[in-house]
Amino acid sequence: MRSGFLLLAALSGFMAVALGAFGAHGLKNVASAEMIAIFNLGVEYQFYHTFALIVVAFAGHWLKSRLLDWAGYLFMLGIVLFSGSLYLYALLGTKWTGPVTPLGGVCFLLGWLFIAVAVWRNRVKELD
Repeated sequence: MRSGFLLLAALSGFMAVALGAFGAHGLKNVASAEMIAIFNLGVEYQFYHTFALIVVAFAGHWLKSRLLDWAGYLFMLGIVLFSGSLYLYALLGTKWTGPVTPLGGVCFLLGWLFIAVAVWRNRVKELD
């Protein structure tokens, strides 16, 4: 098991719950509905990729591939870049974060692709 990724997933999950509560309760009187929706999108994607980190942590029991490590790193980077840029934009109106958000999305896409390649390579080895 990749326990480092499980620890990161636990911390990310904690933060996602805390940020989700903040978005639901703390922002309703100080931010527009549009900014709250943007903030909540960041929380949503953080949750999705927190679960992806859990998958990476446990997938090592079945798959032996460094691609899983890379997937985990990409998911963490994606959370920081994608969700983090949305949080900053919603809270501070920082427009410079706009180009950062798609970079986080690319990290998410690559992370999922790396898992798929790891599974595919393992499947091919099983057929040999």
